[in-house]
Amino acid sequence: MRKVFACLLILALSLTVASAAFAVTKVGVMTGTTSQGEEEYQAAQEMIRKYPGRIIHVTYPDKFMDEQETTIQQILSMAADPDVKAIALVQGVPGTAAAIDKVKEIRPDMFFINIVPHEDPMLSAQKADLVLETDNPKRGVTIVELAHRMGAKTFVHISFPRHMSYPLLSERRDIMKAECENAGWSGSSSTLPTRQAMPE
Repeated sequence: MRKVFACLLILALSLTVASAAFAVTKVGVMTGTTSQGEEEYQAAQEMIRKYPGRIIHVTYPDKFMDEQETTIQQILSMAADPDVKAIALVQGVPGTAAAIDKVKEIRPDMFFINIVPHEDPMLSAQKADLVLETDNPKRGVTIVELAHRMGAKTFVHISFPRHMSYPLLSERRDIMKAECENAGWSGSSSTLPTRQAMPE
């Protein structure tokens, strides 16, 4: 429920910012499908109910790494509506930066909000007007601290290659490993595994 509330809050903020900036008649929202992110999808549906006629909702493909062109086309389809003055991307999957460039060629006035960008942070910051992301490096410290306070003796970090290709997530993993060593959880990989590959 907290994730749903957070998504609703972010979308409401997006609509408020866009409305204040542009006297918006419509806002485009791109989320994952229910199989990718139930909370963000349902948050978009709630926004549609709350603001009837003002939200256009599309989804990015489940296999977004392989179908970046589909993501670009979905974003372009929202920008094709002249009443859409702002687009919120929840999440900014790969292909988002290219899509923003393509939209800006035809709609330089479009206001973009990129929530949880998957692409290079500096690139994302240059493309969107507003970027929202958690402080993943800091979470590398706070998650281990909390686990230690809760009495954990072993910390396991499980991920997969795509996530580890994201600079902030790989940095978080490295910070977690260092924090575990600082907490005295050093030793063999059987007692302190910091990463285990999983199939995508």
